[in-house]
Amino acid sequence: MLVHLRLPAQEDREDLEELHALARSAGAEPVAEVCGAREAPDARLFVGSGKAEEIKTAVAAQGASLVLVNHALSPGQERNLERFVGCRTVDRTGLILDIFAQRARSHEGKLQVELAQLRHLSTRLVRGWTHLERQRGGIGLRGPGEKQLETDRRLIAERIKRIGRELERLRRQRAQQRRGRVRAEVPTVSLVGYTNAGKSTLFNRLTGAGALVADQLFATLDPTLRRLEVPGGRPVVLADTVGFIRHLPHDLVAAFRSTLEETREASLLLHVVDASDPHHEAKADEVNRVLEEIGAGAVPQIEVLNKVDGCPGVEPRVEPDEAGQPRRAWVSAVTGAGLDDLRKAIAERLRPERLRRSLRLPLSAGRLRASLFAAGAVRAEAVCEGQWVIEVEMPRGELEALCRREGLATDKVAGGG
Repeated sequence: MLVHLRLPAQEDREDLEELHALARSAGAEPVAEVCGAREAPDARLFVGSGKAEEIKTAVAAQGASLVLVNHALSPGQERNLERFVGCRTVDRTGLILDIFAQRARSHEGKLQVELAQLRHLSTRLVRGWTHLERQRGGIGLRGPGEKQLETDRRLIAERIKRIGRELERLRRQRAQQRRGRVRAEVPTVSLVGYTNAGKSTLFNRLTGAGALVADQLFATLDPTLRRLEVPGGRPVVLADTVGFIRHLPHDLVAAFRSTLEETREASLLLHVVDASDPHHEAKADEVNRVLEEIGAGAVPQIEVLNKVDGCPGVEPRVEPDEAGQPRRAWVSAVTGAGLDDLRKAIAERLRPERLRRSLRLPLSAGRLRASLFAAGAVRAEAVCEGQWVIEVEMPRGELEALCRREGLATDKVAGGG
C-alpha cells in the first residue's frame, strides 16, 4: 500500500511515480495507493486520523502486508501509524535503506549501508520494549525493558564505532590511491546524475566495462573505476558512482561520504541527465544540490543529456559555453550516437592550461634545456650572467616532470612571468 501526501511546502509532482519505482526496486508489488493533501503533517500519525482510517480500510480490502509512506516519518509517527492500521509501516528513508542493503556488493559498500541502517535504527529504539516494563519506577524497581533498551543502544553504538574505524581505514586507502593517480597525472572523470538516468549504460559504452545495467533505481551502488580512452592518448580514469535522488536520506549521504570523495576529488564531472524525462531540469537541480552538500559543487562539469534517441527532433551535439569550452553534450548511450564528440569534449576540458614563463637555468642543466627544445616548448632563448634565460610555453605538470626526470628540483628553477 503506497501512501503519498501533497504538502504545500514541497514540490512533489513526480514523487508518486518515484515511489512506485522505489517500491518495485525493493521487490515490493504495489496493490493500491492512498493520496491526500494537508497544510502540515499530523504530529501523531503524519497523515491525520481520517486518512489513517482510509489506509486501514484499504489495507484490509487489498490484503496488503506493507504500508510504504513517501515521506520521512518520526519514530513516533511511524510507530503510531503502524499500530493504527495494523500493518507493518516503512517510511521513505527505510525503503531507500532497504534498496541499498540489497544492492551493496563490496565490503565497503556493505559497511556503509550497515552504518546508515544502524543510525536510522538507533532513532527507532525509543520505547521499543515497553511491553516488558513494570508500572512502577525507582531504585530496585526498574524493569527488564529499560535494561534491554540500554543494552541495544550500547551494542548499536559500539558497532557504529567499529564500522566508522573500518571505513576510515578504507578512506585512507582510497586517498592513497588518488594521490598515486595525481602523482602520475592521471585525471579522474566521475559520472554523476539522478538515479536511472543511464549512467551505467554510458559507462559501459565509453569504457567497454560490464557494469550492471537495469531499469531500476540504484542499480549501481558500489563505485566502479575503468580506463577511458580519449583523443590525444592521455590516460583518464572514469568512475561510475551511486545515483542521487530527491530527499536522499542524510544518513546515507553521511555514510557514503568516503565513496563520494571520488566525486569531490574528480578533475571533471559528467552530469548525466535523462533528456526524455519531462522533469529532468528539477532532477538536475537536485543533483547539483547534493553535489554542493558533499563539497563537489565547484568541480568542473559537462552536462550530458542522455537518451536523445527518445527525443524526436533532437540531434547529438556538443554546446560550448561563453569561453568556448564544452558545456553540454547531447548523446544516446544505447545507440552510441554523439559519444565520439563527448570523448573529444572530455579531452578538451581536461587539456592542461598552458603557462608561458621565463626560466633561468644554470649551465649545468643542459639536458633539461635539450628536453625543453625536444618538447617544442621553447619560444625564445638568451644567455645572461652565466645562465640560460629561456622563455617556454607548456603545461606546469610537464615542466615539473621534466625537472624531476633530469634530477633538478623545481625550486632550483628560477622563473617568472
